[in-house]
Amino acid sequence: MGKSFRDSMQWLHTWAGLCLGTVLFAVFWMGSLSVFDREIDRWMMPATRVAPAELKSVDALAAQMQPLIGASPLWLVLFPSEREPVARAGYLAGGKLRYRQADPSTSTLLPDAGSWGGTGFIYPFHVNLHIRAWSLGLWIVGLAGMAMLALCVSGVVIHRKIFTDFFTFRSDRKARRLVLDLHNVTGVLGLPFHFFITLSGVVIFFTVYFASAWEMSYRGDRQAFVQESYGIYARPRLNQPAPSLASLDAMVDQASREWDGGTPQLLRVFHRGDANAYVEVRRSFVGDRVTMPVDALYFDAGTGAVLSRHTARPVMAAHRFITGFHFVQFDHWPLRWLYFALGLTGCVLIATGFLFWLESRRKRHEQLGLAGVRLVDGLAVGSVSGIVAATLAFFVVNRTLPPEATVAGLERADLEVCAFYLIWLAAFGHAWLRPRKAWREQCIAIAVLAAAAVVLNGVTSGDPLWRALAEQRLWSVAGMDVMLLLTAAIAASIARGPRRHHDTFIEPRSP
Repeated sequence: MGKSFRDSMQWLHTWAGLCLGTVLFAVFWMGSLSVFDREIDRWMMPATRVAPAELKSVDALAAQMQPLIGASPLWLVLFPSEREPVARAGYLAGGKLRYRQADPSTSTLLPDAGSWGGTGFIYPFHVNLHIRAWSLGLWIVGLAGMAMLALCVSGVVIHRKIFTDFFTFRSDRKARRLVLDLHNVTGVLGLPFHFFITLSGVVIFFTVYFASAWEMSYRGDRQAFVQESYGIYARPRLNQPAPSLASLDAMVDQASREWDGGTPQLLRVFHRGDANAYVEVRRSFVGDRVTMPVDALYFDAGTGAVLSRHTARPVMAAHRFITGFHFVQFDHWPLRWLYFALGLTGCVLIATGFLFWLESRRKRHEQLGLAGVRLVDGLAVGSVSGIVAATLAFFVVNRTLPPEATVAGLERADLEVCAFYLIWLAAFGHAWLRPRKAWREQCIAIAVLAAAAVVLNGVTSGDPLWRALAEQRLWSVAGMDVMLLLTAAIAASIARGPRRHHDTFIEPRSP
C-alpha cells in the first residue's frame, strides 16, 4: 500500500474526526442511552412505575380521555408493553400533540408526567438533534454517519498494527501512548458494531438522504410511495355529523386475530366526529422478532368494517429488519446490554481520538504560539464531559422541579430541556476559560450530579435504591440508580487522575 494513499487516509481520519467529533460523540452518547429510553422514562416519571399489564379496554380509556380530547379531530393510544407498562393516549391541543399516561389495568389517567423523558428527548436527540426545520438535524446526523464510516475504514488503513496493538495496553507509559492504546482497543473491539450500526442508521432514512431513489420509481408521487411502502391509508373529511363510534376493542381483537395473536402497538382515530372517520391499528414491534413490522389494518369508525390491510413487501421488509437491528426494540436483554456497552465504547473511541490529537500537538503548538490546541481542547471537553454533565443535570432538574413549575411561559418539561442546553453551553465556556482545569473540574461535576440524582430520586419518589432492588416492577429504576452510581465512581476516579505521570491529559504541562 503506497505511502501517499496512507497519508491521504491519515488526513481524512484526522480531519473527519476533528470536524465532526462533537456531533458523533453526541449521537453515540444519546444512542447508547436510547437503548434504555423506556427505563429512563420510568425513572423520570415516578407515576408510571406500575406493574406491567395488558390494556383491558380501549373503549374505557377513550371514555376517560373524553374531557381532554374535547373537539380534537385526532387522538391515539400507544399500548403498554413489558418495558413500558403504561398506556399513553395522545390528542391535539393548541396545534400540539399532547400525551397522558394511564394505568392499563383500570384505564385510570395518571398525573401529567411533566417531562419529555428518554423517549421524548434523548431518543429524538439521537435521531435529529431536535433540529426539525428542513430536516436539517437528520442531514447533520447523516453527514456525521458518513464520516464515521470513513473513520472506521481509514482507521484500519492507517493503523497497520491495529490488531496487534489491540492486545497491548501500556498503562505505565506516557499519556499519549496510553490514549492511543485505549483508542486502538476500543476501535478494534467495537469495529463491526460501529460500522454496521452507523450504516444501518444511514439506510433507515433513505427517503431523506436518497430521495431520488423513490422519486424516480414513483415519478415524484410521494403519496403513492408512502401508501405502498408503509400502508398509509387516508380518506378526506365529509364535514357531516358522524354516527356513534363502533367498538374499538372489537377492532383491536380482529387485528390481533389477523396477525395470529400479534399485539397492537398503536391505535389512531382520524377525523373524529366526522362521517368519514376511520381507525388505524398498527402491529407492535416489541417481541421476539428483530423486524419492526409495518402491518396495519384500517377500519371505518362508524361500522367497524375493514377498509384496508397492509403487510410489508420484500424490499420494505428488508428495510424494516435493518431498522429493527438499529433500534433494538425486540425482547433480548443480553443483546440490549451489549448494544449499550458497545455504544459506550464508541464514545470512548471518539473521546480518545480527541485526546490523542491534543497530546500529539500540544507541545509544538505551545512553542509556536498557535491557538489550535486550546480551541480543540475546549471543543473536546464540551463535547465529552460537557454533554455527560448536561445529561445528568437534565436528570437532577427532573427530580427537583415541582410538578406544576412554569417559568416565562415554559412548562416543566421544557424547563428540563432548557437546563440541559444551558449546562452544555456552560461546559464549553468553562472549558475555554479554564483550559488547565476543565477536564478535572467537569469530572468532579459529573460525579456530584450523578450521586445527587440517585439521592434525589429516593427522596422525591419514595423509591430509594434498596426498595427498587427489592421490587421487580422497580428494577428499571434500580438499574438507572446503579448506572448513575457507577458513573459517579468512574468520573471521580478520572478526576483524581494518574499520579505517576507529569504529562497527563487531565492536567497538561504548563508552557
